[in-house]
Amino acid sequence: MSFFDYLKDKRVLGLLLFVVLLAISDYRFGLHLGIEFAGGTQIPITLEHSVSPNQTNQIISILQQRLSTFGLKQISIEGVGTSQILVDIPSVNQSDIQGTISLIQSQGQFQGIVNGKVAVDGSGILSGSVGASQPTVIGSNVSWSVNFYITQQAAVQFSKIVFGQANKPIYMYLDRPSSAVVLLNTSLLGTSIGASQRTEIADLNAALALGNKTIPIELLNPNAGNWNATYGFFKENAGRYRTVILQNNTPSFIINNLTALNYTITKVTGSNMTPAFQVGQNASGVSELLNSWPAVGLLTAPILNPSITNGNISESYTISGTAPSTLSVSAQTTYATDQAKLVQSILTGGALPVQVIVGTPTVTQPTLGAQFERISVIALVLAVIAVSIVIALRYRRIFLISPILLTTLAELFIILSVIGLIGTIDLAAIAGMIAVIGTGVDAQIIISDEILNRGTDATMKIRLSNAFYVVYADAFLLIIAMLPLFFSTSLVSVIGFSESTIIGALLGVFVTRPSYAAILSRHYSKPGATNA
Repeated sequence: MSFFDYLKDKRVLGLLLFVVLLAISDYRFGLHLGIEFAGGTQIPITLEHSVSPNQTNQIISILQQRLSTFGLKQISIEGVGTSQILVDIPSVNQSDIQGTISLIQSQGQFQGIVNGKVAVDGSGILSGSVGASQPTVIGSNVSWSVNFYITQQAAVQFSKIVFGQANKPIYMYLDRPSSAVVLLNTSLLGTSIGASQRTEIADLNAALALGNKTIPIELLNPNAGNWNATYGFFKENAGRYRTVILQNNTPSFIINNLTALNYTITKVTGSNMTPAFQVGQNASGVSELLNSWPAVGLLTAPILNPSITNGNISESYTISGTAPSTLSVSAQTTYATDQAKLVQSILTGGALPVQVIVGTPTVTQPTLGAQFERISVIALVLAVIAVSIVIALRYRRIFLISPILLTTLAELFIILSVIGLIGTIDLAAIAGMIAVIGTGVDAQIIISDEILNRGTDATMKIRLSNAFYVVYADAFLLIIAMLPLFFSTSLVSVIGFSESTIIGALLGVFVTRPSYAAILSRHYSKPGATNA
């Protein structure tokens, strides 16, 4: 009997067409491989406290929006239990890893503060309106900007707060610290444009004012000679403030003293701890203005134009900033582009409902992933060969090897394609495929027993009907057993196993097992069929 004779059965033809369509889809769209095979980085996130499933989904949605807006593709974000989330990115580049961590760590709380009052915050931003402009190069300076719109209600509130505040700064913060104190080394002041430290300190205090949420500044002399006096403030206010923001090269004895008072220490690099000032003119006529201060999340501090402080309502706003002038123009352009994308992605995604703690990333190099891929393919092939040999020896018929190989390999290909197109192929999914091969032996033995128990074609149909009753029942029980794993939030690493097992069970009863039975039926029911 020729190959084309078997294709006359619609079950066999249907299997072949299904494989061809998936092969075309694989070529057109490609398969999504997990970091175990393609290489990449897994970043664990611990939530400040346990959350509900709805909150977990909200956090995942916000992070997906942030990371995709930032330009990261094929990311995978999954919840584990009620207090952990895993983020997989298909990159081992340190820049991508650090950029991802920065996006994750940001709470996304935006505030525009005028004269110690919140004029606008993230809740009023229309996320779909946030857009980053291309960096602007003027001479040796490069600036960036992010434009957005706010709701009508937020615009009315803004107009009330800024009324009469012409030529005063609006301090635009992203994740402004709460319950915090800044320990600032005076060596970082009076260095930008030659201004006096007293003037700069006044500007900093004005920027950090916010009702009863003002962030105090404690000054530390370059040699830390005034620490004993400064220590008294921290001791007295240990129950009022929780966090101390300081430079990462602060003497260890100071950090130890603060830790003993149960403060949480936030270490900041010297460049981020240094406030940036620019030449300008504010309402007081002082020719210097605070521009940004990364240590406290101050992005920029533009001056309010008189046209928007007279009661007019506007719904369009811009956050802008400049790149460090110490960098080359090309480096400033890169910095400005990344900064604009960072702010855009955070404002677009919105604020996280809880604090997050980022753990140590686990990196899988592409070479190691390729090795995992080879081993997995070998394991699948060996499993198929072992099953085929066992069935052939069981019935002592060489012919059985061909349909077993055909249907089993087709089944594996379909599972790989379906998971790779709509999800991610990981080690757990490969383990599930190997399990499907093993459980498939039962169905093949049941079908083979009924077909090879020679009789009339009429009785063969009855026997096959009985055989498929058992096959359906086994598949149903297997799916029921896998459903708890499929919907598990605490065993997320084995979801791929349940996915491939469930898909394999469904394919078995509806596609590959009927095709296997059709091939054997056509071969052994025709006149002149042999027992080979």
